[in-house]
Amino acid sequence: MADTAGVIRRIRNEIGDFESPFLDTFLGADELSSYDLSETGVTEVTAKVSTASPPTAVDLVADTDYVLDTREGRIVLINPAFSPLHHGQTLIVRGAAQGLFSDADLETYIGDAVEQHAYGRSVTTRFRDAHGFIRYDHEPISLENLPSVEEPLVAYLAAINCLWTLATDAATDIDISTAEGTFVPRTQRYRQLMQHIGDATTGLQGRYNTLAQQLNVGLGRIEMFTARRVSRTTNRLVPVFVEREYDDSSKPRRLLPPIDGQEYDDESGVPSPAYPGLWG
Repeated sequence: MADTAGVIRRIRNEIGDFESPFLDTFLGADELSSYDLSETGVTEVTAKVSTASPPTAVDLVADTDYVLDTREGRIVLINPAFSPLHHGQTLIVRGAAQGLFSDADLETYIGDAVEQHAYGRSVTTRFRDAHGFIRYDHEPISLENLPSVEEPLVAYLAAINCLWTLATDAATDIDISTAEGTFVPRTQRYRQLMQHIGDATTGLQGRYNTLAQQLNVGLGRIEMFTARRVSRTTNRLVPVFVEREYDDSSKPRRLLPPIDGQEYDDESGVPSPAYPGLWG
């Protein structure tokens, strides 16, 4: 059984996006109430204001003494006792930065990865109901019941989606060349990201595809389908039902496979002489 925290740790290891602790100190000058922290993407902080004479330290309360802009990494003092920060006062902020992606962002990528990786699959459980009949429960695969051997694959797929986001951001960079002969190849970041993502056989994508093929999972897995027969008397498709075990006493479940060829629909509006349910 996989858990979200474990998959997030795997993703951060794959893309090198680790949490970074920081400690910032600001001296008061009766001028500023807003201070830029040394890190952006801040997860949580603890702040306090200390004075040298007399030596005191006051722990600040979020949304009462200060507000925090986590994305920009900025703390704004709102308590009149500290806003602006007075002479002799020192603001001490301790916290951690989450890196390129927040846990909420990674949870979104994980959700997309699970939907793609486990598309069309379910876990079948055999049990006996209260009346003594044997039943089969088909539960769609999610992160909670995902086999442990497939947890790295979900992490790889989510990491690939993260790298695509970074590559989209780097795609707008252009090389810089000056008249003095200075050349800055800013597009190299995009090329390196694309090389790391790779294709069907190389990079992180190839790594995922190779393991997924060995386990026969993912969107590219080999599937077995039942060919649909058309009745010669009615020219209608014969119903198809889900195959069942010998001792499965549950009701048949109907399948509705997609029908191709919609682009050949007759749009003339001329009615057909066919009689529904009989032929044609």
